[in-house]
Formats: sequence, structure tokens, C-alpha cells
Amino acid sequence: MKISIEKAVLSKAVAQAQSVVERRNTIPILANVLIEAEDEGVRFRATDLDIEVVDRATARVDQKGATTVGALMLNEIVRKLGDGALVTLSTQGAPGRLTIEAGRSTFQLSTLPVEDFPNMASPDYTTTFEAPAPLLRRLFDKSKFAISTEETRYYLNGVYFHVSQGDGGAVLRAVATDGHRLARIDAPLPDGAQGMPGVIVPRKTVNELRKLLDDDEAVIKVSVSDTKIRFETPTLTLTSKVIDGTFPDYTRVIPQANAKRLEVDAKEFAKAVDRVATVSSERSRAVKLNLDEDRLILSVNAPDSGTAEEELAVAYGDDKLEIGFNAKYLLEIAHQVDRENAVFLFESSSHPTVMREGDDQSALYVVMPMRV
Repeated sequence: MKISIEKAVLSKAVAQAQSVVERRNTIPILANVLIEAEDEGVRFRATDLDIEVVDRATARVDQKGATTVGALMLNEIVRKLGDGALVTLSTQGAPGRLTIEAGRSTFQLSTLPVEDFPNMASPDYTTTFEAPAPLLRRLFDKSKFAISTEETRYYLNGVYFHVSQGDGGAVLRAVATDGHRLARIDAPLPDGAQGMPGVIVPRKTVNELRKLLDDDEAVIKVSVSDTKIRFETPTLTLTSKVIDGTFPDYTRVIPQANAKRLEVDAKEFAKAVDRVATVSSERSRAVKLNLDEDRLILSVNAPDSGTAEEELAVAYGDDKLEIGFNAKYLLEIAHQVDRENAVFLFESSSHPTVMREGDDQSALYVVMPMRV
């Protein structure tokens, strides 16, 4: 194998591969990236047996072939090469070695047999459809903050990606919850997605997927089966196992009778919460909301460090209410708001609170209160 490739192109492909590789693994081949040179260019493949990423890059192929080399080491070398460098990768030298040449720099890295590299065999996907990158980006970006980190409840360690019924008919929906807060985001149902099985997309996959979705013009091909999900662009393919578990019936925890309505400037609210939470202890991070007619007072009382209070002008016309929340949860939800105003719907100080983004019905958040 012998190829010549621009540093910027190689850097992007290798960085994508090494982010999938598990740093602490007991199988040496999983630390490597598989480089496959073919007539149409070169492919870089990496996997941790749960996720596989394949990056197709443009290169001059002088000799077809394949090899595997340590992803982290290759990424470090490429990162430190001069900008604009033309990099040559070759296995024509010593056996079991990959030679990397750029300008006056030469490296030789140990390789492992291509035959040892695992392949995530693709099942027959039951559903395939195409969706614009901004649609998928919104679904996953707005829901992922609520993914649980509690390993014992493994079925909450991802985003539940499924077809459901919205106010105007069938929608593509993403839901995540950790039991303390919940995010439910809807998008128009793409053609061909009607029969998609509901799957739980793992947290690591959601984070890796973000790299495919930066291009607003990109159209993503999505393939889904009961056990795997694949996201594909002309240059990048991300295949992942889905979490083998049943996502709980989230509709049961979404309040339907919350009638007390607060409307507040989302950015001002987030800044005020952040300011008063400065004095609270990291352990509890409790912020109290005192609501009266068109007035909201945010306060924190931390006996070990001090107190803080801030008043905001809001739209509120219901009974007085005093309710407490974890400041981190409030901030994370407030930061999801794309519109100017956030709308909170309360029932009482002990019931879950609903938050919406202005009059947008496609995004809904639920947060549990805490005693203050």
C-alpha cells in the first residue's frame, strides 16, 4: 500500500477514527485504525465493537492495499505535522511497519494484521430514510442533556429515537430522561420513516453523530433495525449497536394539568439562575423561585457560604407559588431555548414542572422540583 494525502484531509479522518477507539481496551487490534486504499480513494475504519466509523477520503493511490496502525499515535503524529503538508503512507518498507513521510519528517509505526480487524456486519435494516442534517441535529442536541449517567438503569443511557403521534399527526421523536428531568423533541416525519422500530441510541453514539451533522446542507441516510442504527453521508458512515432494553413509558410522567403559567425571557432567566447559584453548595445547588403577580424572585440560601437574591419582571397572573429546583437542571433546560421566551407551567411546589419554548409545541421539557 502506498498513498499520498493532504495533511488536513488525513487529520480530519484520523481524528474521527481515534475518537471512537477505546483508550482502555484489552484487545490490541481495537486500538488501531484500518486504512484501506482502493482505486476511488482511501477509507479509515475504527471500532470499539459497539460503534464503527468509516471515513472516506480523497488521496492519490500509488498502490492499493490495507493495514492497521495505532489510531492515537497516528493522530498525534499527523496533528504535529506542518500545515499544508503532503503526507505519504506506505507499507513498502520493513515488514509489519507503516512508513509516514511528510517533508523532512519520517516515522515508522508497528502494524497489526488486517485479518484481525473486526467488521460490524450489517444486518438487514428494516427501515431506511433520508433526513436533513439540521433536523437530526435539533432532535439529538436538544435531548441529550437529559441522558442518564446511572449505569444500573442502562436503558436510560441514551436517546429514545422513535415514531410517535404529535398534535398534528405522526412525528419523528427523540426522548431522554434521567428520572429528574425529561426532554421530548419532535420533528416532521421524513418519507420512509413510518415503520421505524423505536431504538435507544447510546450516549457515545449521540456524541459521535454530532460530527456528521454540522453541515446544514447535508442529507443524512438513516438505516434502522432492532439491533443497530446507521447514519451515512457520502464521506462518512457511523454504525452503532442500540441499547438492548425497553425505554419506560415517558408519557406517564408528563403532567397534563399544570395551569399556573410563567413566561420569562429565556436568556435573562438563565443568567439570573447562574448568578444566584454562585453562592450555593455544589452538592445541592438548590434555587428557590418565588412567584407573585408579574414578579419572580430567585434566591439561594447556603448556610455555609451565604445568600443571594435577584428579581425578574415576568408574565405571571396566577396564585403565589414558591418552588425549588436544582440549579444545574434549570440552567440546562433554559439553554435549550432557541426562542426569546421560556414558558413554565406549574401545578404546585411538589409536582413536576413543564417548560416549553414560547409557543413552540415541538419541544417539551419536564423537571422535578426539590425541597428548599
